[in-house]
Amino acid sequence: MQDHTTEQELKDRLSLIESMIAEGRRNTEKWGWMFVLWGVAYYVAMAWSAWGHSARAWPVTMLIAVVVAIAFASLKAGNHPGTTLGRAIGSIWMALGISMFLLFLALGLSGRLTDQHLFVAVIAAMLGMANGASALILRWKVQFACAVVWWVAAVTTCFGTDAQSMIVFLVAIFLCQIVFGIYGVITEAQERKRRGPIHA
Repeated sequence: MQDHTTEQELKDRLSLIESMIAEGRRNTEKWGWMFVLWGVAYYVAMAWSAWGHSARAWPVTMLIAVVVAIAFASLKAGNHPGTTLGRAIGSIWMALGISMFLLFLALGLSGRLTDQHLFVAVIAAMLGMANGASALILRWKVQFACAVVWWVAAVTTCFGTDAQSMIVFLVAIFLCQIVFGIYGVITEAQERKRRGPIHA
C-alpha cells in the first residue's frame, strides 16, 4: 500500500514545522534575560580578575551567576509543558553551561587562567557552537550572527596582542550576550503585548 500524501497534508506539515520553529524562537526570546545575566557575569569576572588579580574571580563569579540563574529560571519556568524542540535547544545550553562551569572552576582553582588567548578562544568557540546549533535548529539569522561573532572572536584572539584579545572578547560579550539578550527581552515583550492578555 503506497502512502498518498495530498498537497494539503504537505502544507499542513510544513505549517506545523514553521510554527514549531517560531515557538522555539519565542521560547529563546523568553530567556533573553539569561544572556544579559551571563554577559554581566563575564564582565564582573573579567574586571575582578584584572583589577583584583584573583585566581578565584572566575569560579566565584560563575558560581554566583549559576545560583542566580537557577533561582530566576525556576520562578520564570512555571508549569508550562515543554516541546521537543524546546527541550533540544535547552539541552544544548544546559550542556554548554555545565561545560563552561566546570572549565571555569578547574582553570580558576588550578591557577591556569594565565593564557588569555587560549581562554578567550576556547570560551568564544564554545559559545559560537551553542549559538550556531540553536540558530540552525531555529533557522534564526540573528542568533546565527551571534555565532559568527563568537567564531570570529575565537580565531582573531589567537593572532592578536593581549589588549586586542581582550577588546575582541569584550565586544563579543556586548554584542552576543547583552545586545542579543536585550533584543530577546524586547521582542518577547512586544509579542506578549501583541497577543494581549490571556484569560482563563
